[in-house]
Amino acid sequence: MALGFMLVLEGVLPLLAPRAWRQTFQRMIALQDGQLRFIGLASVAGGLLLISFFRNHA
Repeated sequence: MALGFMLVLEGVLPLLAPRAWRQTFQRMIALQDGQLRFIGLASVAGGLLLISFFRNHA
């Protein structure tokens, strides 16, 4: 279920705004490894916080 939800969220931007999605992707390619790692770390931390929040309030 979580994987399905993630795929829905990942698909919204290319579905609704393909040009903006492409431009964002091109900007991400230009980032350095450390910057991408930070984005990945922030995404993991944010996801874990959301999971924790909803588990404790469900």
